Amino acid sequence: MSDDCVFCSIAAGEIPARTVYETDSVLAFLDANPLARGHTLMIPKSHARHVGDLDADLASELFDAVASLTPRIQAAVDADGANVGVNDGAAAGQEVPHVHVHVVPRFEGDGGAPIHAVAGERPDLSDDELDAVADEVAAAIDG
Repeated sequence: MSDDCVFCSIAAGEIPARTVYETDSVLAFLDANPLARGHTLMIPKSHARHVGDLDADLASELFDAVASLTPRIQAAVDADGANVGVNDGAAAGQEVPHVHVHVVPRFEGDGGAPIHAVAGERPDLSDDELDAVADEVAAAIDG
C-alpha cells in the first residue's frame, strides 16, 4: 500500500467505490469519471506503479480478471464492443500512479475512436527503420 495513492485507499476501503468484482488480489470498480456507461477500472490491490512492477502471479490474476470480466461488462450494459487499455507512465496519460486497466464499453455510433487514436500523429517509418526497431525491442526482451 502507498499512503498517498487514491487506488490504494480504495482497495483498503478508506474511499468508497462502486465495486463490481473483488478477490484477495484484484479489485474492479466503476470509473468515477466514466468515458462510457459501464467504464470499469481493474487494479491490483497491492501497489504497483507500472505494469513492469507486477510480479508474474499478480499480473496473471489481474489480466485473467480483465479477460473474464470484459465480456460480462459488455453484456451488462448491452455494449457492441469495448476498448481495453493501460496507460503506463505519465507520458502515456497515466493520471493515478497505480496500475489500472480500463474497460470502456463501446456502442455503435458513440463517436469514439480506435485505440490508435490515442497516440496522436503516426510516425512514418521505413522498412529499414521498422527492422531496426524490431531488433532493438527483441534485444531488450532477450536481456
